[in-house]
Amino acid sequence: MKKRSWPYMLLAVVVFMGCGGCQMAQQKNDGFLSEPAAEPVWVRNGEPIEFEGAPWFPTDDIENLLDNEVYQAGVYRETPFYIDRADVRPFERIYIRFARNKYRACEKQP
Repeated sequence: MKKRSWPYMLLAVVVFMGCGGCQMAQQKNDGFLSEPAAEPVWVRNGEPIEFEGAPWFPTDDIENLLDNEVYQAGVYRETPFYIDRADVRPFERIYIRFARNKYRACEKQP
């Protein structure tokens, strides 16, 4: 009887390892960046970010970007701001993260 029970034990071990791996993957992919507390009041009031010697004003445009599609370009008034990894100088937009995969676009005024 011992010879017949080992396949079941092996199957149980494989199933438990698979479930544990799924749980670990779910925790790892929960988001690279921590959630911001709330969008700063100065952003909601339309005040600009000073970046590269120019003011960048928040817009109503919200972009859905993955955390690995942007990189942090700096911090302004204790708020990190980001640039799309595919963008090159002169940048079209910079972004302020306010929720998971949600970024408010900021643009230079002509």
